[in-house]
Amino acid sequence: MALRGGAVLAIWNDIAPGGDAEFNHWHTREHVPERVGIAGFLRGRRYEALAGSPRYFTLYEAESVTTLNGPAYLARLNEPTPWTRSSIQLFRNNKRTVCRVALTLGHGIGGALATLDLGPAPGRDEEFKAWLTATTGPAMADRPGIVGAHFCQADVAATQVKTEEKKLRDRADALARWVLLVEGIDQATVEGACRDFLTAETLTRHGAAPDIAAAAYRLTYSLER
Repeated sequence: MALRGGAVLAIWNDIAPGGDAEFNHWHTREHVPERVGIAGFLRGRRYEALAGSPRYFTLYEAESVTTLNGPAYLARLNEPTPWTRSSIQLFRNNKRTVCRVALTLGHGIGGALATLDLGPAPGRDEEFKAWLTATTGPAMADRPGIVGAHFCQADVAATQVKTEEKKLRDRADALARWVLLVEGIDQATVEGACRDFLTAETLTRHGAAPDIAAAAYRLTYSLER
């Protein structure tokens, strides 16, 4: 199954030492169900790092960017629950970005996921995007053991709406640019696909800027409407 809807909210974060059990309990029992209960939210997933950082990656799939900066979602962001207020104090190194889905190919949800935060080199936006969407994405999606290949582009205006929740974090969120997601049946399969298609040398040759952040994760929780 490809990504559901036309937009995603991608969140990477670490947690303060000793806070992982509380974070996972809150995230599973309150936070993700609350978000997926908002009209237009279609699915939420949490991942934990196998290689790279930050430790956690959360992906929300939504009908459109309007869902992710609309009144129903903003109402929750501006009225966080007591449990949310305390749990957000645990967040460290938060990167949070609303993205438009530019390409999504897939056959299901895999147990492992690679995330790449990257962007185009100056003047090479269209060249790099065309290579990702017309050549590399479809080739990866056809690879045995790969169940999804997705390319999403940041919507900065939708991401930077000021909310009460943002005031609770220890510092301003970092922002991703373009987000590549590669889903597979296990870590070895996903990392093998990245070695064959998405090395730093290959990406920069086809138009990527050199500052590429990559990590591999395992799925720990998923909830959909």
